Amino acid sequence: MLPVIVDCAIYRDGRRTEGPEDFSDALDAARASGDAFLWIGMYEPTEAEFDHVSREFGLHPLAVEDALKAHQRPKLEVYDDSLFVVLKPVLYEESTDTVSAGELMLFIGDSFVVTVRHGEGAPLAAVRHRLEEDPTVLRHGPTAVLYAVSDAVVDHYIEVAAELQVDLEELEADVFAPNASDAKNTAARIYGFKRQVLEFRRATNPLLQPMDRLAVGDVPFVHDHARPFFRDVADHLTRASEHIEGLDRLLSDALAAHLAQTGLRQNDDMRKISAWAAMAAVPTMVAGIYGMNFDHMPELHQSWGYPVVVLVMVGVCLGLHRMFKRRGWL
Repeated sequence: MLPVIVDCAIYRDGRRTEGPEDFSDALDAARASGDAFLWIGMYEPTEAEFDHVSREFGLHPLAVEDALKAHQRPKLEVYDDSLFVVLKPVLYEESTDTVSAGELMLFIGDSFVVTVRHGEGAPLAAVRHRLEEDPTVLRHGPTAVLYAVSDAVVDHYIEVAAELQVDLEELEADVFAPNASDAKNTAARIYGFKRQVLEFRRATNPLLQPMDRLAVGDVPFVHDHARPFFRDVADHLTRASEHIEGLDRLLSDALAAHLAQTGLRQNDDMRKISAWAAMAAVPTMVAGIYGMNFDHMPELHQSWGYPVVVLVMVGVCLGLHRMFKRRGWL
């Protein structure tokens, strides 16, 4: 068995059974029994490592290329000998409040399932263990695996969306706090949050059409009786997608409110600066006039000239200060 293969097992009547270690012989054994299927799990295989698997299972070259390169949009593609599904599980890092997306590819065909995982956000051990504990579901074959994996990925979308909702409420509290932090840091936090939401939307939105197709359409290698289960997954996915769209709108509103607050604060600062500049301009102008070297100026040689000019400057400044205070400029 290739070292890149995480797990390989034959399931007969919903239960894991012992089989040949070589997956080629295991696939032949599963097909020979007629009521069994082989499930192979792989983690980040190289082209050489995946080549033997793709040839043995007859996987389409275009699907193989997508599975190796990763960085694919969620999608569902039907080929002659297999069904190719791409999912993007998301992972929420509590320490950094960030969202990262992995990739999970499933090949569904005649008596086999091949899962290819990229990134840390798509562990399948828990899904496989849960299925093995419920033979009534697993006995439905590869369709059950596709449903269980899709359901686990979409349910985690809802959990991550709830975590982001909490983070958004904390961000909104900071944005609208009376003594909010500096504007540049707040704007950077909002834009950073929007990037997390965008990463999330790239995982959820493109998956809506494939899930609807599985829920209502005639898809090869997927049993018709599984449609209600995929409708349930599609419903959860729609709810998660709407939640993410709502978060994005709230973030846009928070950013607009923050920019409006910043503009108001800047206008208030400009009014204060203008008011103080106006009060400083009066004594500066008078002092500048009397600082000119002319002999014939009013009250220049009067003993009361200096105190009168000072009193006039002080009076005008006090009057301006009172006027600006009433208008809210100071």
